[in-house]
Amino acid sequence: MSKKILVVEDEPEIARLVALHLGDAGYEVEVSGDGVDGLRRAMVPGWALIVLDLALPGLDGLEICKRLRAVSDQTPILMATARSSEVDRVLGLELGADDYIVKPFSVRELVARVTAILRRVELSSREREDQPEVIESGDLRIDVLKRRVLLTGEEVRLTAKEFDLLLQCARHPGRVYSRSDLLDRVWGYGHDGSEHTVNTHINRLRSKIEADPASPSYILTVWGVGYKFRDEAEDREAAHA
Repeated sequence: MSKKILVVEDEPEIARLVALHLGDAGYEVEVSGDGVDGLRRAMVPGWALIVLDLALPGLDGLEICKRLRAVSDQTPILMATARSSEVDRVLGLELGADDYIVKPFSVRELVARVTAILRRVELSSREREDQPEVIESGDLRIDVLKRRVLLTGEEVRLTAKEFDLLLQCARHPGRVYSRSDLLDRVWGYGHDGSEHTVNTHINRLRSKIEADPASPSYILTVWGVGYKFRDEAEDREAAHA
């Protein structure tokens, strides 16, 4: 796995400290001080992770995150923000950031977050090696390696997090996930106050893959618990019961 990390941060002292401590932890770090240059560098393949400040000159962190995910760049993003608003943090996660840290932060905590994200990416990569490359259920077809979803042969455009959420559930049909489970597995952090982020993504996902989002066939609600992906084996057993 690459050890290269891009830090996009316009406050020189913060950027210097982050680069110093990440370097001490064994990472190869490059720093960019504005949004336009940061996006240009981020578009170059090979980064293990991007530490992205929210408030940047030229182009803000939310826009950078949005543009990276629009071109299917799945490089992990740790968003650093001085904003205390829950809305700002949730918006960053919905645009595809993997985690966030609020300024002022401990550099030690930031290094720990980076390490945790990269460990999760590595474990996920190992799991994918043992998983089928294509998952099919009814009219839905998920191409894991190409990150494409087809419904009755037509491509469905999903955001990075919508795809990750669908894949997490579809890989384990019938398994019930609580909202906090999905936060931990898809977003990689446990933040009870942001469980509505899961609901929002489920609703958007259903609007794209369900014939009737109000009566879903693929992603089912388990009342009082969370969600699960349809289990065709259970459906067949129920039909013959």
